[in-house]
Amino acid sequence: MELHSLPRPNNLFLSKIRTMHSFNIRYTTELRTEMTHLQSGTIVVTDAPVDNKGKGETFSPTDLVASSLCSCMMTIMGISGREHGFSIDGAEAKVTKVMASDPRRIAEVIIEIDFPDFPYTERHLRIIEHISRNCPVALSLHPDLKQTIKLNFK
Repeated sequence: MELHSLPRPNNLFLSKIRTMHSFNIRYTTELRTEMTHLQSGTIVVTDAPVDNKGKGETFSPTDLVASSLCSCMMTIMGISGREHGFSIDGAEAKVTKVMASDPRRIAEVIIEIDFPDFPYTERHLRIIEHISRNCPVALSLHPDLKQTIKLNFK
């Protein structure tokens, strides 16, 4: 049974986007899912958090959203570093997810990234700052989700 039916795009470009699925997801039991990345075979398990009737034994789906935001930023920063002559190798981040209720959702993701000792130029810093606000995941999240980003340089 299809609950939501969206119109198919008429745009020729959109119709050429790869339509083969990338992941298999199986609900196992006890509010847990098992996701398989088809290209690599990597399996990620999610668990409902304790405050939402789960066991909290592994990442929850909302944990993955918050951590994916940071992971995306750092990945794009690494790509940009290769292209523009800087390195973020060894950078570390702390991610805090703040939940709201009624409806239950992520209200804010707080990310603090500590960068390694590197002679970053003003241009490098502008690139890194831009990426922290404009990586693909950041641009895909709902605008009501507050993204608080702190970049620390030595």
